[in-house]
Amino acid sequence: MDPDEIGPRLELLRQEHRDLDAAIEALRERAVADQLQLQRLKKRKLQLKDEIAVLEDAMIPDIIA
Repeated sequence: MDPDEIGPRLELLRQEHRDLDAAIEALRERAVADQLQLQRLKKRKLQLKDEIAVLEDAMIPDIIA
C-alpha cells in the first residue's frame, strides 16, 4: 500500500472500530440482546484491530542495525 494512503485508511478503520464499540454497547443494553449479532460485531471489531495494527506497523520504517 502506498504510504500516502495509509494515514487516511487508518483513520477510516479507527472510526469504524469506534462505531462498532458504540453498536456493541447499544446491543448489550437491550433487554433481549441478539447474541449472534453481538458475536458478529465483536468479530468484525477484532478484524479491524488486526488491520489497524498491520497498517501502523507499515508506517514505522525498518531500522537496519
